[in-house]
Amino acid sequence: MNMKAPRGTNDVLPGEVKKWQYIESVIKNICDRFHYEEIRTPLFEHTEVFQRGVGDSTDIVQKEMYTFQDRGGRSITLRPEGTAAVVRAFVENKLYGSPIQPVKLFYFMQMFRYERPQQGRMRQLNQFGVEVLGSADPAVDAEAIALAMTVYQELGLKSLKLVINSLGDKESRKSYRQALVEHFSPHKDELCTDCQTRLTQNPLRILDCKKDRDHPAMQTAPSILDYLNEASAQYFEQVKEYLTLMDIPFTVDKNLVRGLDYYNHTSFEIMSDAEGFGAITTLTGGGRYNGLTEELGGPDTPGIGFGMGIERLLLALEAENIEIPVDNNLECYFVSVGDEADKQAVRLVHDLRKHGIQVDKDYQGRKMKAQFKSADRLHAKFVIILGEEELAKQVATIKSMETGDQHETPLSRLVEQMKELLQGGNA
Repeated sequence: MNMKAPRGTNDVLPGEVKKWQYIESVIKNICDRFHYEEIRTPLFEHTEVFQRGVGDSTDIVQKEMYTFQDRGGRSITLRPEGTAAVVRAFVENKLYGSPIQPVKLFYFMQMFRYERPQQGRMRQLNQFGVEVLGSADPAVDAEAIALAMTVYQELGLKSLKLVINSLGDKESRKSYRQALVEHFSPHKDELCTDCQTRLTQNPLRILDCKKDRDHPAMQTAPSILDYLNEASAQYFEQVKEYLTLMDIPFTVDKNLVRGLDYYNHTSFEIMSDAEGFGAITTLTGGGRYNGLTEELGGPDTPGIGFGMGIERLLLALEAENIEIPVDNNLECYFVSVGDEADKQAVRLVHDLRKHGIQVDKDYQGRKMKAQFKSADRLHAKFVIILGEEELAKQVATIKSMETGDQHETPLSRLVEQMKELLQGGNA
C-alpha cells in the first residue's frame, strides 16, 4: 500500500501556508488597485475545452493532460491551464454582454500536468493568472505586464528580466509560418521527432523546443519581426512605448513564441536572473490571444492574459533571500486549572473569539507549568489564568509574556480588557 503523496505533488504544511496566504493577500490587493475581479472555475472541464482552446499540437494536449471518462462516458480533463477555462466561463455566462468592458479578471487555480517533476515544476501546480477580455488596445497589454511586474516588485524581487516579442496578426503569422517551413524543411531529419511533427502542424513551436535549441538552424531561423505587416508592427511599437512610459525595462526576443497555439501579437515572459535560481528561469508567461473566444463558441472578442506559478515565485524569493513577513504569534493563551475552571474556560474562550480575539487553550489536561510552556511555544502575547482562587473572586489573571507584568480583571470585563491590551497596552 502506497500511502505517500503522488509523485509530482506535495503537502503545504501550516507554517508554509501562511507564506502562501501572505503572497495571495499582496496579489489580491494589487489586483484591486488595478480593478481586476476574481473568477473561480471548476477544477475539471470537458476535454474539448482544452483541445480547442489550447491547441491539439501543444505538448499540454498531446502529452500532459490528466484525462478520463466519467460514468456518463464523457471525456473530462483536470485543467492544465487557466485561460481556456476562463474564456469558456466568459462565453457561457455571456460576460461579453456586460456594460462594463473590458472584463478584467484574475484567479488562483490549481493546475494538473503530467510531466517530469523537478524543482518548481510539479504535476499539481498553483497559478495566479490574469485575463482581460474585450479590448484590442495595446495599452491593455502593457497594463497586464505592469500588473505582473508590480507583484514581483512589491514582494521584493529585484533580479527580474522582462522579455517580449510580437507574433503578429493572422496575416503576419501565415507569412512567417511559411518562412519557417522553408527554413527548417532541409533540416527535418536532424530535428527531434516532436519538431518533425511541428514542422507541419505548428512550425512556430520549433523555436520553443528545448531539445533542438542548440541546432545551428535555430540560430539562423528567420525572425517574426521581419514578417510583421504594418498594423502588427505598429501595435508592437505601441506596446513598447507604453512600457517605456511606465519605466518598465524590457528586452525583445525574436524567438519567444510561447508554448500554446492561441497566442498572437504580444508575447512575453518574466524571468529571474537570481544566482542559484536554477536552469528554468521563467516565472511568468503570457500574451494576447485574439480569436480564442470564437474557438470556444463565443463572439469575436480580443483578449490577453498571463499565468504566474506560485511555487516558482516562492523559489525566486528564496533565491534572493527575501523573508516573507509571517506573523506566527498568538494573541492570547488561556490557562485553566481545575475541573470547574476548565468548564468556564470553554465558555470564556468562545466569548473572546466571538469578539474578534485570537485565543487558544489546552486540550491535553496538562498541569499549569506545561500549559505555560505551550503558550511560550505558540509565542502568545498574553496568558489568561483561571484557577480555583480566580473563580472564587470571579476574576481572571492576565499576564504579559513580554514584560512578565500581570493583574486581575473581572470576568465580566475580560473581553473589554483584552481588547484594550491588544490595542497597545501591557498587563
